[in-house]
Amino acid sequence: MAKAEKIILGIDPGTNLMGYGVLRVQGSKAEALALGVVDLRRAEDRYLKLGHIFARVTGIIAEYLPDEMAIEAQYCGVNVQSMLKLGRAQGVAIAAAIERDVPIAEYAPTKIKMAITGNGSASKEQVAGMLQRILRIDPSRMAKTLDATDALAVAYCHFLQMKAPQTEGAGYRSWKDFAQRNPGVVHGGA
Repeated sequence: MAKAEKIILGIDPGTNLMGYGVLRVQGSKAEALALGVVDLRRAEDRYLKLGHIFARVTGIIAEYLPDEMAIEAQYCGVNVQSMLKLGRAQGVAIAAAIERDVPIAEYAPTKIKMAITGNGSASKEQVAGMLQRILRIDPSRMAKTLDATDALAVAYCHFLQMKAPQTEGAGYRSWKDFAQRNPGVVHGGA
């Protein structure tokens, strides 16, 4: 019997560059289908940017037909105006998924980094490098901006959460310990 396939769309919301990544999951294996960015820098009107985000997310959903969408939660920074802009972008992307009946999961940036690299304060470059190795992405397919790999990281984090083993009575000492005990969940593991 064939293992059920699932498509996960990952979104890294932004008002200048919005990253997206699409994973195909079959059983315990994940494959990167697409990654890219929506460049919003040319649109000067902030409301037109939001409309463009909505249109592009619904277009990506129509193209890849994801079963679920994972989105990066807002980073709680000092600049209130930046947080407001990002919150609007995130809300519009979520609204696009709701419009298409796509279930949504949200992950904090530190949780995503921890899931991918084992370090909640890893750099964007470290996350991108780890994803490239884990998913065996050809360097020519890697996006020029890290917003795309951030979005793919959100999708992969969601995949790992779906596949998280039950830990009743069996704690893990480290990321390496988890990877060694769960080779079917962690690809390219330790």
